[in-house]
Amino acid sequence: MSELGLGTMNFGPNASERDSFEMLDRALDAGVNLIDTADQYGGHLGVGTTESLLGRWLADRGRRDEVVLATKVHEPMSGRPNDRGLSARHIMAACDASLKRLQVDHIDLYQMHHLDRAAPWDEIWQAMETLVAQGKVIYVGCSNFAGWSIAQANEAAKNRHFLGLVSEQSLYNLTERTVELEVIPACESYGLGLLPWSPLAGGLLGGNLTVDAAKRSDGERRQSSGVQQRARGMATQLADWEAFCADVGEEPAVVALAWLMHQPAVTAPLSGPRTMEQLDAAIHATTVRLDAGALSVIDEIFPGPGAAPEAYAW
Repeated sequence: MSELGLGTMNFGPNASERDSFEMLDRALDAGVNLIDTADQYGGHLGVGTTESLLGRWLADRGRRDEVVLATKVHEPMSGRPNDRGLSARHIMAACDASLKRLQVDHIDLYQMHHLDRAAPWDEIWQAMETLVAQGKVIYVGCSNFAGWSIAQANEAAKNRHFLGLVSEQSLYNLTERTVELEVIPACESYGLGLLPWSPLAGGLLGGNLTVDAAKRSDGERRQSSGVQQRARGMATQLADWEAFCADVGEEPAVVALAWLMHQPAVTAPLSGPRTMEQLDAAIHATTVRLDAGALSVIDEIFPGPGAAPEAYAW
């Protein structure tokens, strides 16, 4: 798997199909083979829109074997009560629907988008085992899980003699390092790859907080407003961050991604570009090397929580 993944949440609602196709081509040509999506992605265009767009791209380009294709299940796909969550019924039906939209015969990494406390692990794993046996799914991952949930899931899978989880997709960036307490140790203990999402904290770490709001969609304007509000409370910290990146000679967005790639538990951060310029910056980040001194300065600007349980127990 490539050390950078391409997140596709913006494809369709915030990037046109033509622009999305061009970014997908560019990513694959640059060696980015992990393409991550979810059945619910589509924004104002409706759930399933992004998967359908990817399906048209895959069918048109004929490069399916070059792609590690990842999608997710859990989020509501309609107002019907059984069209959400991780019940066996929904997992089976949602997988078939994703395969149809993506126009493929299998999903490389099928991820549980969130924990479903109402679904017993034996029910979840029975459904996933069936999909693997049918050849519709190769590996199973999770997203937004707590460390104890990862442990519980994989212990239940072990009891069934099933491989269990192979990856966790978590919120992880320089401003959000809580996963270092429990989630990352759980991933390391069980051998899961870590796929950080929101590596730029919604743009907070990108050094570009003054983009004309009129050029954004409604959703982007709301996000931008939240980021701007948060930035005001972190003005000194962000000033130190941007000054450090200037000394390094790289854009803040590039350094933020490069920092994640230097974390030993990280398999591939997921960049979710809206434009080719953003994608090219993410690809460039794979070439940036940060020495021990630079990593130490970054930790001073954005301290981590420390190791658990020492961080809170004594």
